[in-house]
Amino acid sequence: MSGEPVPPVDDVVAERLAVALRCVTISGDAGEPVNNAGISAEPADAEFAKLAEHLEHSFPRVHAELDLETLGRSRLYRWPGTDPDQVAALLLAHQDVVPVDDADRWTHPPFAGVVDPEFIWGRGAIDDKSRVLAILEAVEAALAAGVRPKRTIYLAFGHDEEVFGDRGAVLMAQRLRERGVHADLLLDEGGVITQGVADGVDVPVATIMVGEKGYATVRLSVREVGGHSSMPGRQTAVGRLARAVARLQDSPMPTRLIPVIADMLNRLRHTMAEPRRSLLKLAGNGVVAPLITRIMAATPTTEALVRTTTAPTVFHGGVKANVLPQRAEALVNFRILPGDSVESVLEHCRKVVRDKGIEIEVIGAASEPSPDPRVGPAFDLIARTAQSVVPGIAVTTGLVPGATDSRHYDDLAATRCNFAPIVLTQADIASIHGTDERISRLNYARLIEFNRRLLTELAG
Repeated sequence: MSGEPVPPVDDVVAERLAVALRCVTISGDAGEPVNNAGISAEPADAEFAKLAEHLEHSFPRVHAELDLETLGRSRLYRWPGTDPDQVAALLLAHQDVVPVDDADRWTHPPFAGVVDPEFIWGRGAIDDKSRVLAILEAVEAALAAGVRPKRTIYLAFGHDEEVFGDRGAVLMAQRLRERGVHADLLLDEGGVITQGVADGVDVPVATIMVGEKGYATVRLSVREVGGHSSMPGRQTAVGRLARAVARLQDSPMPTRLIPVIADMLNRLRHTMAEPRRSLLKLAGNGVVAPLITRIMAATPTTEALVRTTTAPTVFHGGVKANVLPQRAEALVNFRILPGDSVESVLEHCRKVVRDKGIEIEVIGAASEPSPDPRVGPAFDLIARTAQSVVPGIAVTTGLVPGATDSRHYDDLAATRCNFAPIVLTQADIASIHGTDERISRLNYARLIEFNRRLLTELAG
């Protein structure tokens, strides 16, 4: 594979992505895509229809030569190979985006799709419309060049990933199971190339994630008699609940160095100076591993790699300053490390809270962590392709801290990778689901070229 520098995308390619960013394809918490107040008067279905029309107009060869099945607003493409029963890859991405909290804080309106000399701006520029468009750009170019894969390739573009994928990815994955599909590679969003983020590492680091943490939101709720605040009992509903939440926050689940994270550290240690290099060489040692785990648990970014994290996020209780509350509730979000489970999180909550008067239950969507995250046979292909597009990077493994659509396809491929070859700083990462989301023309070019080179390899 070539290691030549990739030039930024031109105006025509940038504008195709910008048009997609102008489609307000927001997913709401209830599972139905919703409109963003004050941004557009179009109903959500019309926005997804606009995006579909744009894709079909922009990539005519894809839509003439690939089979397309729509499940709701999700799009499942099949690029049949000369040996159609063999499947090389499932390439995943999603069309939906999260709402915008405060549009006034953005440099450009979040759904204006502004293109300037350096960036393409808008909600979804990184997460995840750039990947939808980049995959289609690469397939369109391959078709124009006369490429015909030996083995079948699927593209699966969900419409509700941001609300757990129950009506998109779940249905597409089920359709693939019905067809008996099993691919060599599953590729989805997740890891990126970070610059200046990994402590003690000077070179850019490509984190190709091979699994993900689980997700659960636990509700704690308590009921009391209520009354006048001038005659309180020993504790109010709010006080009782606050004590329970404090106990959970002060007593998190234990830390563990799981094999995939030990592998991640081992792959990175050659980029570090002493004494870290020698320390990480001993990561598998039963005496040294707890020390490494304690060091990682000292900062939030790395703590998430060695622990099921506990995050109290919502607290409700009371109606007036002089009225004793009759009910109070709190939500605590857990991101679950492989080896733990939704049920073990609940057991931990009951054990730590130690109050039978507080109801503890999981609410909303929940997902188990990847059962056995490990490096698959096609991992090296993704690593080589990334290094050819962005030379000089270090490559390692990791875990996606949250849920992605790929968890619904886990049994459908021999290798799972969550990765995109875009180089991000900490500020860029903060813009995802935040303010001023944007992708540079150079990063978008890298994303397209990565997919083009990957498809060339898969087609062989």
